[in-house]
Amino acid sequence: MSQVHAMSDDQVAGELKKMTAFIRQEALEKANEIRLKADEEFAIEKSKLVRQETAAIDSSYEKKFKQASMSQQITRSTVANKTRLRVLSARQEVLDDLFLQAGKKIPDFTKDKAKYQKIVTNLILEGLYALNESKVQVKARKADYDIVKKAIPDAQKEYKKNVEKEVAITIDESDPLPEGSSGGVFVVGTGGRIDINNTLEERLKLLETDALPSIRVTLFGENENRRFHD
Repeated sequence: MSQVHAMSDDQVAGELKKMTAFIRQEALEKANEIRLKADEEFAIEKSKLVRQETAAIDSSYEKKFKQASMSQQITRSTVANKTRLRVLSARQEVLDDLFLQAGKKIPDFTKDKAKYQKIVTNLILEGLYALNESKVQVKARKADYDIVKKAIPDAQKEYKKNVEKEVAITIDESDPLPEGSSGGVFVVGTGGRIDINNTLEERLKLLETDALPSIRVTLFGENENRRFHD
């Protein structure tokens, strides 16, 4: 029968010390393992958060950049349009003033009687060609009756030469043009139902319409943005 030897107090203390050291070492290793794992998870989460925040910042910057670019384009377009409109308005004022001044000078054409008679002859002749009738009437200012009477034979002669037709022309003294008008004539046919307005004011309006493109080019040059030309 074996004998159990009791451990001395020193032996018990030694064993306890060994167990305590072992437990302590296990605890330190476990704590270190936990710390390393926590650091790794923290680093991963930190990297994830950094990527998310970076993407958010990039997205926000790109959005703001696009907004700023769009705002800049709108501003440029608005300024360009306003500038273009101001230029067009200024040009139109120049053209309006040009024709206004031309209108004020129309009466000067009637001062030279010989030249004015030739003008009236051509105005009557244009009316004859347009109406192509054998009998017409001419309306004019009372102040122009003498000139019109001299112009009628010249117009009849030229008309017969070119068309080989006779035409009777009379002055409608019952309905003269206003004395305040600048001159010229109305040529009336078909019993008064059709008339050709060949007054000097009307001719200026026609000139303003027909000659405006060429006048605009003469004054301001070609429009670089215009793709088609008359």
